[in-house]
Amino acid sequence: MKILVVGGGGREHAIIMKLAESKRTEKLYCTPGNGGISRYAECFDVAATDIDGVVALAKQLAVDMVVVAPDDPLVLGMVDALNAEGFMTFGPDKAAAIIEGSKVFSKDLMKKYNIPTAKYEIFSDSDSAIAYLKSENSYPAVIKADGLALGKGVIIAQNEEEAIEAVKSMIDGKQFGESSSTVVIEEFLTGPEVSVLSFTDGNVVVPMISSMDHKRALDGDKGLNTGGMGTIAPNPFYTEDVAKECMETIFLPTINAMKAEGRTFKGCLYFGLMVTPKGVKVIEYNCRFGDPETQVVLPLLDADLVDIFEAIYNGKLADVDIKWKNECCSCVVMASGGYPQSYPKGIEMNGMDDKGQVDGVFVYHAGTKFADGKFLTNGGRVLGVTATGESLQAALDKSYDAVKKITFEGAHYRTDIGQRALSANK
Repeated sequence: MKILVVGGGGREHAIIMKLAESKRTEKLYCTPGNGGISRYAECFDVAATDIDGVVALAKQLAVDMVVVAPDDPLVLGMVDALNAEGFMTFGPDKAAAIIEGSKVFSKDLMKKYNIPTAKYEIFSDSDSAIAYLKSENSYPAVIKADGLALGKGVIIAQNEEEAIEAVKSMIDGKQFGESSSTVVIEEFLTGPEVSVLSFTDGNVVVPMISSMDHKRALDGDKGLNTGGMGTIAPNPFYTEDVAKECMETIFLPTINAMKAEGRTFKGCLYFGLMVTPKGVKVIEYNCRFGDPETQVVLPLLDADLVDIFEAIYNGKLADVDIKWKNECCSCVVMASGGYPQSYPKGIEMNGMDDKGQVDGVFVYHAGTKFADGKFLTNGGRVLGVTATGESLQAALDKSYDAVKKITFEGAHYRTDIGQRALSANK
């Protein structure tokens, strides 16, 4: 098969490397790709959100399958456009992608179908939102933009002053554009967070290995929220009992709810969960592979990803035997100086080979470009330095050994990825 992957980050690099393992893969293409991806797949300069451009590229290349990886094109309906042209496409259609595209939709879906989640209210004007915050007087409070905001549309306000500022900046100041013209205000849940990606064809749901993301920019879960500074898998808080509870109260009910709404979900559905003292609750849904969770989950997959994607498209996921390696995986993100705020681009990187790799680990490229034989930074999160091992500690040791070999001006990373998981394992 000739396969086109849409997107250009670490998640897409991880998908491409797993597709490359398949005997059925003849040629890999990616748009727009990045420096690391370009060493393994032919890249094109078509934006991931350019629906007409991607459809035209798929036709030009006469591909057999298209994998739409990021949230924006999914929510915009890229899968619908590709399917209409007869392409076998992996990813949910526009009607199903709303589960991530609108927090209001997903919260109302959970309420309607009794899927456990945090108590919430929805507001489109700041005065009523502020009145609600004052009447509840419960902090921390979680304030979320309704629409997509690059993973940054959630503010955890520690007091009334912070909450009012968040509401005003989102609704009145349009901090995230139209995405924040409506907000969801939620109760703050406590407990360990767990990310579970799942394969689904709308009838069957197959959870992948659980993972743990580290969202804050600095050690000790301090600093600003980011798209993710590192991940580990499996997540020790996702026990067999928790997995069973999730399947019965969250995973199957969500798939069935979407089908009942006429929005059958086919693709990768991401469950962001919290294991609270009152049971597991949904924090959020994503309509695609998480980034950087994918970088620790797919390396542990012991099955053919092409077969899985094809089975999902054909509604035959039940026929595929999906196995997992009995190992652990860790990913440490190396970010540009200044991330998640403003940061420079175009800084030369050293310590990697001509494929952008370091011996003993796999380096997923997130924000890089390759020019004149050199790798240059081209984004906030630059690399995901990933390793597998028989234990989590073994995997982390490898990741951090490799991180020390890679240098670029201003690079920063967390030194405590996986520590909470290690202490839970003791």
